[in-house]
Amino acid sequence: MPRSSARRWFAAATAGLLAAATLNPVPASAADAPYKVLVFSKTAGFRHSSISTGIAAVQSLGAANNFTVTATEDAAAFTTANLAQYQTVVFMSTTGDVLNDAQQTAFESWIRGGGGYVGVHAAADTEYSWPFYGTLVGAWFSSHPAIQQATVNVEDRTHPATAHLGATWVRTDEWYNYQTNPRATAHVLASLNESSYSGGTMSGDHPITWCKTIDSGRSFYTGFGHTEESYADTNFRNLLLGAIRYTAKRVDGNCAAPVVPSGNVYQGEAWSSTGGVQVANHTPAVGGKTAGYIDNNDWIAFNGVNLSNVTGATLRTSSAGAGGTVEIRAGSTTGTLLGSVAATNTGSWDTFRDAFTPLSTNASTVLYLVFKGTGSSLFDLDQITLTRSSTTRQGEAWSSNSGLQVAAHGPATGGQTAGFIDNNDWAAYSGLSLSTAAGVRVKWSSAGPGGTIEFRAGSATGALLGSVAVANTGSWETFQTASVPLATNASTTLCLVFRGGSGSLFDVDEFTLFS
Repeated sequence: MPRSSARRWFAAATAGLLAAATLNPVPASAADAPYKVLVFSKTAGFRHSSISTGIAAVQSLGAANNFTVTATEDAAAFTTANLAQYQTVVFMSTTGDVLNDAQQTAFESWIRGGGGYVGVHAAADTEYSWPFYGTLVGAWFSSHPAIQQATVNVEDRTHPATAHLGATWVRTDEWYNYQTNPRATAHVLASLNESSYSGGTMSGDHPITWCKTIDSGRSFYTGFGHTEESYADTNFRNLLLGAIRYTAKRVDGNCAAPVVPSGNVYQGEAWSSTGGVQVANHTPAVGGKTAGYIDNNDWIAFNGVNLSNVTGATLRTSSAGAGGTVEIRAGSTTGTLLGSVAATNTGSWDTFRDAFTPLSTNASTVLYLVFKGTGSSLFDLDQITLTRSSTTRQGEAWSSNSGLQVAAHGPATGGQTAGFIDNNDWAAYSGLSLSTAAGVRVKWSSAGPGGTIEFRAGSATGALLGSVAVANTGSWETFQTASVPLATNASTTLCLVFRGGSGSLFDVDEFTLFS
């Protein structure tokens, strides 16, 4: 069936399965070896009315899944001897300074030695003056808007806490903003779509559930759980169960912190966060996978990207669908637009094509690719390659040429162009590095028929590195630009060969080579 139909079928089937699970919840871990869980709910600040409901939910999960629960608000439970009997501790919406120095020392030692921690909701509003706790929870509370419905993007659907969920999850809760983004030090399992509700302050990258390892210990935090209704939601209860089982080491999950990509090549499927995109398998793709099943307004983001010195980007895409546009933005899905490229139909999902665009620089370190188009399953993204240097040559500053003359044009850079261009004329420019060439942008004008510029290595008959169509611009004083990717070559001379019909085809003001 078509990919769009398959995707709709899969979504409907998933929704049906989840609905069935809600009606008939089945214990997922009754065969686990017995273990003990401590639920700690002391508050020294705001106290949530849902705490007792949350404790009862964990006790119910324990009864069905072979673990016993001790609930306490007595911080004296945090001693080396007492903690040793538990596999994990749940901080159920704790607030404020709840442990003294000796209790903190015992808890930290227990965690580093292999203990587990599950933080629920206001656990992020706890122990602000204890640095280790900040590391453990991942991020501290900053603020929250009113309780409202929002869309959750489930970024990892393989972890035992989130494997039962679909790609998105619409639910009502109190949505915390955090003082810092935990993504650099934790593995994000789910994030909020800030455009789906009011009051998000994390610039479009808003983790809400994550996990990590600390020495031999395991940590899990979720911002869900403010409302009492949350604890009757089978999806949320299963998330809590998965978190407890993971931190108690009854099941494994990937909670490694993200690795900042090296170099300038980013695989589409290796995103730091996403909205709506799924991994697709394609043998011809680099690594055999792509960012796929892309619909209008879906997005992916990459953290730790130096955008302060970027000059351009080459995107490799495939499509047997409608195609569309990739917007390259800084910091969020609505952040500064650095550049964009068209991702056209390539004839099949396994046929890939490169497109190049110059980029503006930006101080942000988070690169967003926002996908636009009409319909569903628009295109797949294999990879994006950033360039960080550029060299500009004026058209009239050739090293050698055939058939050209300098033409005077006031609007041109420097007031002159390579002009009077006829079919098969050419201009060569020496002293360029083509070994790292990624793309070229050319600026031209035409009141004639236009034509094509071939970019060749070494000579007018050298290896073809790329080509671009240059159309009539309305007058010889009206300039346009176009960009295309280039193949690399060992030559240090770039030759522009001009093709077209009869007469003066176009003038070339300048070109910029990106590496």
